[in-house]
Amino acid sequence: MTRHVVALPSGLRSPAVARRIAARWLEAAEYARTADAVLIVSELVTNAVRHTRGPCELTLASHDSSLDIAVTDHSEEIPDLHRHAGGDGRGGFGLEIVRRLGGSIRVVPRLGGKTVHVALQVHASAHDRRGPP
Repeated sequence: MTRHVVALPSGLRSPAVARRIAARWLEAAEYARTADAVLIVSELVTNAVRHTRGPCELTLASHDSSLDIAVTDHSEEIPDLHRHAGGDGRGGFGLEIVRRLGGSIRVVPRLGGKTVHVALQVHASAHDRRGPP
């Protein structure tokens, strides 16, 4: 298992920073579905920025052919994982996008916040299943 953990400040630039970091890490590991994984990172970090206060933390952890994308924030409010996208002018489609990409979503509550995990099948390249350098 290989892990990459990044602390992200609260702010409108955090999703873009998270996308760049995730893309570089995943491309270095030669994972398939990098674009899907980066979109999921963007959705999770955007949700953390929009719905919570304070910084968040992005964790990418590879497990052979799957990737765990996790974002930890400082809100104890648990998102409704069973609500399907009705969306409105301000959003509401993020978790539905994650589902349609085949991501399995789970939320782990903790004192002072939560972590939203998405498991995604990514299939590492044959010559390097250990993850990025």
